[in-house]
Amino acid sequence: MKVYRTDEIRNVVLLGHGGSGKTSLVEAMLYVSGASNRMGKVSDASTVSDFDKEEQKRGFSISTSLIPIEWEKAKINILDTPGYFDFVGEVEEAVSAADAAVIVVSGKAGVQVGTEKAWELCDKYNLPRMVYVTEMDVDDASFRQVVEDLTARYGKKIAPHFQPIRENEKLVGYINVIKNAGRRYTGIGQREECEIPDYCKPNLEILRDSLMEAVAETSEEFMERYFNGEEFSIEEIRAAMRTEVMDGDIVPVAMGSNTQAQGVANLLSDIVRFFPSPDKRKCAGINRRTNEIFEADYDFAKAKTAYVFKTMVDPFIGKYSFVKVCSGVLKGDDVLYNADTDAEEKPGKLYTMSGNKPSEVSELFAGDIGAIAKLTNTRTGDTLSTKASPVSYAKTDYSVPYTFMKYTVKNKGDEDKVSQALARMTAEDVTLKVVNDSENRQTLLYGMGDQHLEITASKLAARYKVEINLETPKVAFRETIRKNSDVDMKYKKQTGGHGQYGHVKMKFEPSGDLDTPYIFEECVVGGAVPKNYFPAVEKGLQESVVKGPLAGYPVVGVKAILYDGSYHPVDSSEMAFKTATSQAFKKGFLEASPVLLEPIASIKVTVPDEYTGDVMGDLNKRRGRVLGMNPIAGGKQVIEADIPMTGVFGYCTTLRSMTGGRGTYEYTFARYEQAPSDVQEREIAARASEE
Repeated sequence: MKVYRTDEIRNVVLLGHGGSGKTSLVEAMLYVSGASNRMGKVSDASTVSDFDKEEQKRGFSISTSLIPIEWEKAKINILDTPGYFDFVGEVEEAVSAADAAVIVVSGKAGVQVGTEKAWELCDKYNLPRMVYVTEMDVDDASFRQVVEDLTARYGKKIAPHFQPIRENEKLVGYINVIKNAGRRYTGIGQREECEIPDYCKPNLEILRDSLMEAVAETSEEFMERYFNGEEFSIEEIRAAMRTEVMDGDIVPVAMGSNTQAQGVANLLSDIVRFFPSPDKRKCAGINRRTNEIFEADYDFAKAKTAYVFKTMVDPFIGKYSFVKVCSGVLKGDDVLYNADTDAEEKPGKLYTMSGNKPSEVSELFAGDIGAIAKLTNTRTGDTLSTKASPVSYAKTDYSVPYTFMKYTVKNKGDEDKVSQALARMTAEDVTLKVVNDSENRQTLLYGMGDQHLEITASKLAARYKVEINLETPKVAFRETIRKNSDVDMKYKKQTGGHGQYGHVKMKFEPSGDLDTPYIFEECVVGGAVPKNYFPAVEKGLQESVVKGPLAGYPVVGVKAILYDGSYHPVDSSEMAFKTATSQAFKKGFLEASPVLLEPIASIKVTVPDEYTGDVMGDLNKRRGRVLGMNPIAGGKQVIEADIPMTGVFGYCTTLRSMTGGRGTYEYTFARYEQAPSDVQEREIAARASEE
């Protein structure tokens, strides 16, 4: 592929609900642009985007893929993203590198949750956008219904500039609203002029009026001409639309069929015509040397900098760091500096990727997207620059994974292989995390949902030939006491020669501090227990609180007072006093009304208004206490509640099914509280059966 200048580049992310047709649209684009001579199908596992074995097996995208397409002397870097919410990290990576978005909507399924989420992402990243309605060759698809639903949600900025011509429920052509002219399809990706059918004219008039009104609002002169009944030229309409699209004041709506490659050429032309090149977008970082703002703004004349927005780790083709060049011109023989890791990197070769197929290029201009192989000290979110002007860009704000499962390795001896494979997978997937919970002797895998974790396990088996089991995790309960106790404990053992003798009298009481396992005090009078045995007594306590007598959970909030005892001049030893203390602790703890404490999380659930009743009812079922509701923009409520950590497990799936995928949540650990008696009994019985 030839080298393109900044003004010839368009970076476009495809967004939309799962199954709306993003990947098949990419296939149609590749075919129409001449980059491929046949269109792959998702059902045949033959698409360029879905190259991963898991994607081919399941029939949907799991990771973002980069597909460069050459069209009308421009290079369009298409970022094809997954539509399922479990892979939102991949979408966020792609959006951070894009300069505009095409929101793909199925003409059959209409506006869905994924459409709304795509729109919200575009708002968050201030991306110009277009809507492309697919499946117009399906008999029950309705372009008009999609347009009406979009207009009801987003207002007058929705501007359809194509209208389908359908005969016998089949897409046979379209009307270009800007040119006011009809076109009939003659073959895959081909068309010819035709008359506008009479049955299309009433709707065409409505579409044209709303488009002209939007164009008129771009300037006072246009407004005056519009009111005087003057026509705008095609060039004037397009120039006005380009301005409005880039400002986000107009969202053009196009349509077509992916399988027939109809409407795709128009979409590619609109991308080149209406979407901004990178140099029309702002981009700034911090110069680490001077602490001044470095305004890169995709200027190829400035010092070279690039942001690593994604990492791909493949067991067969190796590691590739996907970069967006923010300033300067990147060349293969450059020596780059990573200010985040204070390491120098030598790219050696630069590539453009088409799916998982790298093509070498000599240089990448500011604004272009490419890949660099085998960067050893660089991760997703890092910035590459030069040592003379070390720059750092703000890291992308990724969604936090809250769904977790415990994993165990299926085959003994595979532990190291699994941890190495997971390290590679977490380098590739920013929303996948491995947490070692040493307290409960378990390793936790965190992801964006149950499907995310299940696919991770499946990838481990397919890619790295190691298997794991996903299981319900143990919750980190605590043990404490509610009352006081007084214990007299003597440890005496005669074994021929020196015996063992340790005698302690101790009081146990709640300390009131649940953050500290124990507080030790001694008030021994008259040397009943010599001072040199005090550390042994404390050591006995220290070991006892690790695994409490009630259910084997760590102990908190206990105050232990050594007030008396006795010793033997020959038989007493540190070991004897440590053992006596351990026995005293166990007895004293069980006599002081022991209770289990469960971890409580503060949870915030964001849902549309109409779901608040269902969500609050479900939180109550999970023993949650709703503390309040705060309305936020977009007709949503944030429900704040306290909920036991046992109630958080599996919440992601329930919330999604209750709210049709519109609800989101986040939580943080808040404190420990006494568990209800039925929960305590169940937990103590479960732990006893494990022993």
